[in-house]
Amino acid sequence: MPILRRLKEVLDREKISYELYNHPQAFTAQEIAASQHIPGKEMAKVVILKLDGAFAMAVVPASKMINFDRVRASLGTKEVSLATEDEFVRLFPDCEIGAMPPFGELFGLPVYVDPALEKDETIFFNAGNHQQTVRLKYADFKEIVKPQVVPLTREDRKRAA
Repeated sequence: MPILRRLKEVLDREKISYELYNHPQAFTAQEIAASQHIPGKEMAKVVILKLDGAFAMAVVPASKMINFDRVRASLGTKEVSLATEDEFVRLFPDCEIGAMPPFGELFGLPVYVDPALEKDETIFFNAGNHQQTVRLKYADFKEIVKPQVVPLTREDRKRAA
C-alpha cells in the first residue's frame, strides 16, 4: 500500500485535521519550504541515523543540521552516524528516498524530534514523495507519533547587541 494512503489512514483514524499540498518536485526540505512559502523552521526533515548500529528517525527543522555530539549526549549513545541511502532504502519501500514522513510507527522506527519544532503551532513534512507536503498541528503530530523530544541540532547563538 502506498505510504501516503497509510499516512492518511492513520490521520483519519485518529480524527486529525491535516492539509495535503501539491508542489513542484523538490528534493530538499529547504527547497520545499521556499516553493511553498513555509518558514524553514516549520518544515521538518527526516534524517535517518544509526544509533549504536540501530536505525532511528531524527526530525529537525529544514533550516538546521544534526549535531552528533548533542545527539550522543541527549540519547546516551556511543556511536552516532548518518545512515546511507543504501543502508536504509529497504526500510522505506513505499517512499521516494529522502521523502519519508516522520511517522516511525509506519516503519518500525523510534522517532526523535528536536525541540525547535515545538516552537511553532504547525509542522510541515514530506508525504512520502517529492511532490506533496502534509501540514498539521504540531500538538496533533506529537500526540500521534509520541516522539522523544531531545536536542538534536546546534544551539542557536544569540548575538550580542
